[in-house]
Amino acid sequence: MKILHAMAGDSVGGAETFFVDAVEAISETSVEQRVITRANNPHKISTIKKHGIFIEEASFNKNWKFTTAVKIKKHIKEFKPDIVHHWMGRAGMFSQPGNHVNIGWYGGYYKPSRFKHCKYHVAVTQDIVDHIVREGVPKEHAFLLHIYAEFEKGIPIDRAEFDTPDDATLLLSLSRLHTKKGLDVLLEAMKIVPDAYLWIAGSGPLEQELKTQMKELNLEDRVRFLGWRNDREALLATCNICVFPSRYEPFGAVVIEAWATRKPLIAAKAAGPKAYVKHEENGLLVEIDDVQDLASSINRVISDKTLQADLVNNGFCSYQEGFTKEVFKKNIMDLYNKVRLYP
Repeated sequence: MKILHAMAGDSVGGAETFFVDAVEAISETSVEQRVITRANNPHKISTIKKHGIFIEEASFNKNWKFTTAVKIKKHIKEFKPDIVHHWMGRAGMFSQPGNHVNIGWYGGYYKPSRFKHCKYHVAVTQDIVDHIVREGVPKEHAFLLHIYAEFEKGIPIDRAEFDTPDDATLLLSLSRLHTKKGLDVLLEAMKIVPDAYLWIAGSGPLEQELKTQMKELNLEDRVRFLGWRNDREALLATCNICVFPSRYEPFGAVVIEAWATRKPLIAAKAAGPKAYVKHEENGLLVEIDDVQDLASSINRVISDKTLQADLVNNGFCSYQEGFTKEVFKKNIMDLYNKVRLYP
């Protein structure tokens, strides 16, 4: 089977990270792959090439589609893929008709109209699948495909690198610095969590605003902004608790990353976490924008070692049941075989 992937995401982000993970997992099957993507992330490009996968760089400029469209048509003609897999709405705008099967991948609540020539539509949560069907896609053409997390045991970072004591409780937030992510609420909560340090790993438009807020709250001694990192395994190995306060989150890879690395998880009740996190079983759920609820939950996990252990053990079980690389490989191959047989 031959798969051509088209990916036009941002330079960094959860969906962009998972795309690389997906291509890597598929490379362990009998599928032959090619990738057309933006040249906006050297880590993405080098990782894909490391697996011996042919990669073509394209702009995916929606205001000047001609150049990218020509490249995609060229690869369809040369490679003769069975399936062209369009990752997110921007790539879907460049879908081409032909003898191949077109699939559109949804990491959020996109309009199916953005995937003009895609007969099949794939989403990371059941709620997004339901959205796709409500938007007019036949139910039999909309599929659920969970993402996965696969981490080798990370080597903890020397906390001294970020001026953090070895014996302090360390909270970790893996997140874009965006309003949707609720990091302003987390900073406010830190005022009521006096015995913890916080590392925020990510980049985005609110960086300066969040740093100003940190200073106004007099938290410079306990909060560290790490920037965008490609060593999530090491960060998760270093922290004690993973905190995910998003206001809006269709899924949230951080959930399964915390589970996979056996870290207690605290998440706000955005759509994604709310669908998968069972409160007080495999994580704690807090109300969106509720500083007191978030702070109380953090303090509770810090002080209650039995709760910590239960969240870790149950979270790891949830991960093994539905979010490992092996589960993903089986699910995506089942999907590809199904749509190829019934184009």
